[in-house]
Amino acid sequence: MAFEVTPLPYPDDVLAPAVSAETLSYHHGKHHKAYIDKTNKAIEGTDHADKPLEAIIAAARGSDQGLFNNSAQSWNHGFYWHSMAGNESAPSDELKSMIESAFGSVDSLKEKLQERGAGHFASGWVWLAEKGGKLSIEETHDGDTLADQDGVNPLLVIDLWEHAYYLDHQNARPAYLKAVTENKLDWGFASENLARGKTWTYPQ
Repeated sequence: MAFEVTPLPYPDDVLAPAVSAETLSYHHGKHHKAYIDKTNKAIEGTDHADKPLEAIIAAARGSDQGLFNNSAQSWNHGFYWHSMAGNESAPSDELKSMIESAFGSVDSLKEKLQERGAGHFASGWVWLAEKGGKLSIEETHDGDTLADQDGVNPLLVIDLWEHAYYLDHQNARPAYLKAVTENKLDWGFASENLARGKTWTYPQ
């Protein structure tokens, strides 16, 4: 079964000015699609053809870098689209309590995400994740992912690759991070991931 590009869960203009419709047209319509197309081409006719994307990522890690990069980036992008929303929702009571325990407040968490994302060298991703009943901020480099990591439940992610923000913010990654974290994060999605207690799965 071939994978498809995850549809945006909102109109392409609702994230502006943090992320413009023009950026989404390239990022979602071209970058994400290219990763999906390369993944589908690599698994066609193989034992991976009918596996979930998460299983493909796990199998390719350390053994097939090309397949790993494209399948992991396909997953990361699908998760990223769902990590944002046009109107910021409130975290569930459980998530809010865990945020306050780990970071002091939701606003403090946003500041930490901005700091970690701005300080991340080169391309990658900054995540809010749950590990062992506690929240943490994680970073992955380049195309790496938390999708197949045991004991880690990603709740939200922010893309740090330049193509995620260059058209809107030029090289000012901190401005992009501030714009996204201030009122475009989907806390409802994060709350669902926490309640689910396991990694979100890429749609098939």
